[in-house]
Amino acid sequence: MTQVLKAFGNKLTTKKFHKLWLKVTAIIVGSFGPIFFLGTMPEFSMAASWTMDLLSWPVDGKQDFLDPTTRFLSALTGGFLFGWGIMIWYLSVWVYDKAPEPVRKSVVVGILAWFVLDSAGSIASGNTSNLFFNSFIACLAIGPLWSKTHVRD
Repeated sequence: MTQVLKAFGNKLTTKKFHKLWLKVTAIIVGSFGPIFFLGTMPEFSMAASWTMDLLSWPVDGKQDFLDPTTRFLSALTGGFLFGWGIMIWYLSVWVYDKAPEPVRKSVVVGILAWFVLDSAGSIASGNTSNLFFNSFIACLAIGPLWSKTHVRD
């Protein structure tokens, strides 16, 4: 059993699998961009409102995107998240083969930096429940990238 777990663990730390996981991370991060972009237009803001309502648990319908300042912040957030997702994707395509460890470390540190600041801001704004969602998203986005590449492809 130990050998099976070790073999599975080795598979998760190959360059090939890490390169694939960078794309998974890119999709996780970048997928929030279009959701928040839609929050800029009241007639299309349902997805953003529902997402914010979920992240500020409990789901009670109190989150909306009617205020112009909220819509502007949603535009900024959507742009940053979509751009960050695209950047991670292209790090996996254009840079990873040349510098796998620096790319892996950069993405992990970037996710951790987001986690700390977003979580602290969520707590400060009275949305402590978002810490649970942030933890889930951070663990999913980092996944096997937490571990250094041990096996060469």
